[in-house]
Amino acid sequence: MRFTFEPARVMTLLRSRIVGQDAALAQVEGLLKVVKADIGERDRPLSVNLFMGPTGVGKTEIVRLLAQALHGRADGFCRIDMHTLAQEHYAAALTGAPPGYVGSKEGISLFNSELIQGTYSCPGIVLFDELEKASHEVVRSLLGILENGQLTLAGGTRTLDFRNCLIFMTSNIGAQQARRHRQRFAYGWRRVLRVFARDEAAVLEDALHGHFEPEFLNRIDRILVFEPIDGQWLEALLEVELGKLNGRLAAHQRWLEVDEPARAWLCRQHDARFGARALGRRLRVELQPAIAECVLHDPGVQGMRATLRDEQLHVSRQ
Repeated sequence: MRFTFEPARVMTLLRSRIVGQDAALAQVEGLLKVVKADIGERDRPLSVNLFMGPTGVGKTEIVRLLAQALHGRADGFCRIDMHTLAQEHYAAALTGAPPGYVGSKEGISLFNSELIQGTYSCPGIVLFDELEKASHEVVRSLLGILENGQLTLAGGTRTLDFRNCLIFMTSNIGAQQARRHRQRFAYGWRRVLRVFARDEAAVLEDALHGHFEPEFLNRIDRILVFEPIDGQWLEALLEVELGKLNGRLAAHQRWLEVDEPARAWLCRQHDARFGARALGRRLRVELQPAIAECVLHDPGVQGMRATLRDEQLHVSRQ
């Protein structure tokens, strides 16, 4: 087998960092096994995947973790921020300037060919982030990539090869409609009688087909739906965030423990609309200043403990 990565090892990393997305992770594991077995079609990308769901649930983080596991660095993938391509003429940023225009001979494009092509033993990775924010013309420019794994730039001077590449796209289209649907049927008589007009998957599917053309959707291998991060996952999510924080502290030979009241306070009033980002932001605003105060006051400190007093976090030497 030409690919050297081990799907089980990659999934161990993903499951240690992604919370509340068991169904999506199971599909990621499936695609990794197919790629590892090297049984896919030779004239198209290794895998084309669309991640759908609200903000802060791990869609982009999965791609970062895959890059970390496969290439040894979290930025080892080509990322195209589609919200920067909201106008139709911005398609040239991907396909290159047409003949006669500045840059056509040079074959300039936003794509990083090295990160796209990968190596013989390791696939490349490309992420089209916030897909729904790009113009329809920009999305149409991707059809050739998804169909045959190649893109000849408009100037005709260069062809980019995506056939050794994992393609990921993210979108939160339909997320607000799904949240309203969930709230409507989560309470009162509808919940008691289990009355559901349509499930959330149908709501998302309607939004998806209402925005993207069938020719585009028909070229996607997997559409993975990510769940909102609700209260039952907060403790696990906090553990992940504290683990990342302790990883940064370890670079300075320091570590932090957080007692139970402080943990509960950090999780309090979590807004599920913003997912993991909201909790990460609370750690940056509420916990990290207290850590900094402790470190600056006691530069030799190594072990620290965070406690809650009078609705405020305090960090002291352990």
